[in-house]
Amino acid sequence: MIKPVVQEEVTGCGIASVANIVGKTYQEMKRIANDMGIYANDNSLWSDTQYVRKMLAHSGFKTSGNEVAFNSWYALPDLALLSIKHHEEDGINFWHWVVFKRIEGKPFVLDSASYLPSNIRVDFDVLQPKWYIEVNKL
Repeated sequence: MIKPVVQEEVTGCGIASVANIVGKTYQEMKRIANDMGIYANDNSLWSDTQYVRKMLAHSGFKTSGNEVAFNSWYALPDLALLSIKHHEEDGINFWHWVVFKRIEGKPFVLDSASYLPSNIRVDFDVLQPKWYIEVNKL
C-alpha cells in the first residue's frame, strides 16, 4: 500500500515530491533540505529544477540532465517528476511538482497538494504536464 506524502506548507511541493520518491516523511525530508540550505518558503522551488535535483542526488537518486517535453503518459519512464499547473509571474515560470510512478504496469501520480480528496491520482486528462525529469535509483 502506497502512503503518499502530503506537503505541510503551501510552497512545499518540491520537498514532498522528493519525499514521495525517496520514502521519507515530509518532516524528515524538510530537515534534510534545510540542512542543504533549501527551504520551502523559497519561491525558487517552484521555478528552478536544481533544488529537487540536489535533494534527490543527496538521497541516492539520479535525474535526467534536462527537462523532457511531455508527449504522452505512455512515453513516461517508470519514475519521473512532472511539472503541472504552469503559470508565469513577472516573467518567471512557476509550476507544481508531482511524481509519476508506474508499478507493475499501473501508472499513477502522487500529488502532495493538501486540498485533494486523494493524493494518488489517475485523472491523467486533468493534470496537463508540461515536461518531466526522469528519476532513477543510483
